[in-house]
Amino acid sequence: MYLNLDNSFTPFGEENNVFYTSFNFTGGEPHIKIDSDLKGINEVTITTRVTSFNDFGLLLCAIDALKRINVDKINLFLPYFPGARQDRLMNYGEPLTVKLYADILNNLKLSQVIVFDPHSEVTPAVINNCKIISNHLFIKEVFDRIAKETLLVSPDGGALKKIYKVSEFLGGIEVIECSKKRNVKNGKLEGFKVYAEDLKGKDCIIVDDICDGGGTFIGLAKELKSKNVGNLYLAVSHGIFSKGLEDLNKYYERIFVTNSFKDMDGVELVNLKELI
Repeated sequence: MYLNLDNSFTPFGEENNVFYTSFNFTGGEPHIKIDSDLKGINEVTITTRVTSFNDFGLLLCAIDALKRINVDKINLFLPYFPGARQDRLMNYGEPLTVKLYADILNNLKLSQVIVFDPHSEVTPAVINNCKIISNHLFIKEVFDRIAKETLLVSPDGGALKKIYKVSEFLGGIEVIECSKKRNVKNGKLEGFKVYAEDLKGKDCIIVDDICDGGGTFIGLAKELKSKNVGNLYLAVSHGIFSKGLEDLNKYYERIFVTNSFKDMDGVELVNLKELI
């Protein structure tokens, strides 16, 4: 049985769904009531996309409600794990957010937590009973859609390990390594570098887990253009796009994303149904 807390996000299909009613109290607190009769049902998988702390609160309420009607095995498919980018302490007085979210879920003793393309190895390390779905099939689908020779681009050192695993999965596609610096005091990106002298007009696709404001990909695109790149493509597993697509579209022929965070017009969507 599947309890889809986001009605527009049904990655396991439309059948065997748990029916429920949800709303916010006048004070803003989320609430849920399970309407399906789950007597004799021992296992339920919850699916959701968390884009706010209220979404996370509704998830916690749903888990508690299922436990109180004696569902023994509760799985969670949470493709975009909230707080995953805050996976190390950079400045005094900051929280370790990824562990905070993980600790809350761990306390509820879920049977399995499934995450798609986590930001770093910290995420599965702090979540109990965590199963990871890699970005390999997503990037394969992107290459199939582009349907021509294209190089892989790693946007920074943190992405290198995953990029080379993608390359191996795709048969050894050449990887172009890049780097950047972030000023930890003001958060600004600077010092973009591409470790190739001349790309000789070859098409390239930048692969990363998250696109938020897009500053990384705009800065890299400018540097890649100076290295004689051909067409540029962008593939990100989790598309937040907090500043929209207008500036990104100036540099990228096509932008690919899954529906792990939200549905959005103007990008080429790869549905997670095709990847799990």
